[in-house]
Amino acid sequence: MFAEQIPLAEKILRTILVYALVAVLFRLTGKRGLASLNTFDFIVLFLLSNVLQNAIIGNDNSVTGGAIGAVTLVTVNAAINRLITVSRRAARIFEGRPTTIVTDGQADYQALHRLGIRLADLDHAVRLQNGDDIAEIGTGRLEPGGQLVLTLKPGEQNATKDDVAELADRLRQIETLLAAR
Repeated sequence: MFAEQIPLAEKILRTILVYALVAVLFRLTGKRGLASLNTFDFIVLFLLSNVLQNAIIGNDNSVTGGAIGAVTLVTVNAAINRLITVSRRAARIFEGRPTTIVTDGQADYQALHRLGIRLADLDHAVRLQNGDDIAEIGTGRLEPGGQLVLTLKPGEQNATKDDVAELADRLRQIETLLAAR
């Protein structure tokens, strides 16, 4: 149960190589975040984990072997996340750059198609920003992590508390001027 059947160094190297392979595969397939995964994406993730299990642990079914693989995966992932946090270059390499998909209310349909974003997804994101139509969007980007970030045009944005306070202030000034006449 605890007897390792594969040398420690080989198990660590296998885990790092499989992690790198999966990272490259996901990097090449695009910027889809976990929030936008569909049923088929989940199927691929589940099957991928099963397919790659043997590549990581080999014929070793020991608890120790599994623990070494798990610790290595978590350690490599934490190290890469830390590297991405402190290095813009690493972030660009591992995550990529944002892609503009809406400019001044006009959707870039080629970019949407290339990224696998449906118009229904874009319309949903517009509604989440309290917009009614793509024409109300100033800029829209798909971030490297898969988030769809839309910014309404200034005239389309909701009034803030400061806007309401300023308007109330102006009304009081007008009332004061009218009362003085």
